[in-house]
Amino acid sequence: MTETVIHTDKLTRKFGDFVAVDAISFDVKAGEIFGFLGANGAGKTTAMRILCGLLSPTSGEATVAGYDVYKQNEEIKKHIGYMSQKFSLYENLTVKENIRFFGGIYGIPRKELLEKSNELIERLGLTSEADKLVGSLPLGWKQKISFSTAILHEPKIVFLDEPTGGVDPITRRQFWDMIYEAADRGITIFVTTHYMDEAEYCDRVSIMVDGAIAALDKPSEMKKTFGAEDMNGVFLQLARNAKRGEG
Repeated sequence: MTETVIHTDKLTRKFGDFVAVDAISFDVKAGEIFGFLGANGAGKTTAMRILCGLLSPTSGEATVAGYDVYKQNEEIKKHIGYMSQKFSLYENLTVKENIRFFGGIYGIPRKELLEKSNELIERLGLTSEADKLVGSLPLGWKQKISFSTAILHEPKIVFLDEPTGGVDPITRRQFWDMIYEAADRGITIFVTTHYMDEAEYCDRVSIMVDGAIAALDKPSEMKKTFGAEDMNGVFLQLARNAKRGEG
């Protein structure tokens, strides 16, 4: 039986009278690629912050990697990786310095970190760029380094917040190859994206509308349910009734 690594039951977060996350319930299994979709303002970022141990819920239950989001958020942070489109690496540090800095934050012992750092640089084909400032590299390379760094400590789960925003289609496809490789090693992938074609790459997809989960299933089943040719068609059917705007 596959281990459940994320469990939520009626998870809710309110900001005053505003219900950002409205009683959501779902499970994510080990090694699964789980797409967490929704328009801006749907509540997905707030939900992700709760699951990453950065924000406490108002009510409901949730465990991540077996740890409770109310009482064990520091333990959660030790057992997950995180990558954001907005911030991922320090541009004024070299490739090598970034890898070793984040590896140190994740508590990897010095000798092991040196070995992992060298292996990663070689695997990414960045030997000649290892001492270059990250700021001088193309966005696609930055994203690949950032993802690799986020899973350097072999976390149970990695949270990816719109990781491929702004990169070209070929680089996006290469990035997803890296995601598949990580999932094959047993790392659970929890990913938000605005690209509906990327939803097709996920094992299962959740779509949030106005703080609640409006649909959750395999992409193939979701398309059948909504009579849509692709996930964009599914998303448009669900999002057209959203009451919230940007935010």
